[in-house]
Amino acid sequence: MQGNFTSLMITIAVIVGVVLIGFLAGRDKSVRNSVEDWSVGGRKFGTLLVWFLVGADLYTAYTFLGLTSTAYSAGSVAFFAIPYSTLAYVFGYFFLPKLWKVAKVHQFTTLADYTRERFGSTFLSALIAIVGVLMLIPYIDLQLSGIQDTLQVAGTGFINVKFVVILSFLLVALYTFFSGIKGPTYTAIIKDILVWVIMLFMVVSLPMIHFGGWSPMIDTIQQKAPQLLTIPAAGSKGIPWFITASLISALALFMWAHAATGIFTSKSADAIRKNAMFLPLYNIVLILVVFLGFVAFLVLPEGINPRFALLNLIQVSYGGVTQGLAYSTIALASLIPCSIMAIGASNLFANNIYKDLINRNVSPSKLTMVTRLMVFVVIGLALIFGMVFPAALVSLQLLGVSGMVQIFPAVVISLYWRNQSKEATIIGLLVGLLTTFIVYWTGQSYGLYEGFWGLAANLLAMVIVNPFFAQKTKGMHNPVMETLFGKAGSKQDEWKQGA
Repeated sequence: MQGNFTSLMITIAVIVGVVLIGFLAGRDKSVRNSVEDWSVGGRKFGTLLVWFLVGADLYTAYTFLGLTSTAYSAGSVAFFAIPYSTLAYVFGYFFLPKLWKVAKVHQFTTLADYTRERFGSTFLSALIAIVGVLMLIPYIDLQLSGIQDTLQVAGTGFINVKFVVILSFLLVALYTFFSGIKGPTYTAIIKDILVWVIMLFMVVSLPMIHFGGWSPMIDTIQQKAPQLLTIPAAGSKGIPWFITASLISALALFMWAHAATGIFTSKSADAIRKNAMFLPLYNIVLILVVFLGFVAFLVLPEGINPRFALLNLIQVSYGGVTQGLAYSTIALASLIPCSIMAIGASNLFANNIYKDLINRNVSPSKLTMVTRLMVFVVIGLALIFGMVFPAALVSLQLLGVSGMVQIFPAVVISLYWRNQSKEATIIGLLVGLLTTFIVYWTGQSYGLYEGFWGLAANLLAMVIVNPFFAQKTKGMHNPVMETLFGKAGSKQDEWKQGA
């Protein structure tokens, strides 16, 4: 299907304009003074900026394209994204302020920083960093896939899509290197406003264009495709899968490096609590976007690739200007999260792999430069991986959710369980990862989400092993444990020697 030149020009103009704003956000040299300034903005962001940043961070092009694709091909299973994101904020309301406080007091910029000092283990922090970086690469690839699909639909017959995608991500890498977290934060304001305006416009107008309104659309779905409105009682994507996928995805959400980065930018715990209460408003858009997948199923001809369902629906429904605004919104929902993800992955590598394992005596200025330069490595790897293994991206990202939830006990449970030992935590993490990969590659999940089995094995192993090391943990003391649990008053020197 031939692209529309007007929509392509609008899309490119919006992308270029937003990238320029990203560069302008970094014109103050203070954003590059330290890893803390570059990666978490010196922890100075208020409620509204955190809202835009976390919203841009978590509601990506993959969210919108993926939901419509799933709804188009599998029906109401796509609704699992609604309870999962709601549950994530409920959990986050309670543990994120406590985690933020520890990070602020001890100047942590990654979750691996926290686990290193909480347990006195560079091995555990490096393991968490490696998991975080590896699981983020396919996620960044999906953002690449989102902009590639958008430009392919908008620019067919006019441009070399791969060249423009590479150029776009190079520009994002440059402004991320230059501006740090301030670049994606200020551009996120534009992206989030466009998401609300354009997505709400589409969910109102598309049913009217094709069916005369929402009520006739629902009636048509009930008559022609009632299977879209139900979740199978059993099977590989039945109700047990729906429940466990929602739960595991919720627990995993703030374990991602980019999500933690967004939270650590906050200037107060109160700003985090307010965002946990108000960010679920995005679910209004998500619920309605799922129905666009149903519209695409009824309107588009058979044989359409599900990944292009929303884009093709836009193409057959609107003129060039509206197409351009819609495509540019989806493109920004790819580029801006990519920038935040690259910051999170770069920070993990520089702080918890390079500094902890390779060069412990690195100077702060050199560490800041290494962190910034890693942006090009991370985005470059994502570009290469996405072009070599394009068919594996979605499945690897879903595996990534199951992998990332395995660090939940090391991060969240340790905020509350004083006698949780590093040995039990490491063993549980390794058992959880191994179980997840075995279930994933054998396909024997018995109708549950793969990560559920991994987390269950993780927790079971940790609970069984911990008593063997609990005595060693009792009475041990370090600054992070003092922040969490108060002064133990005894074996601080012993802990330092043991570490």
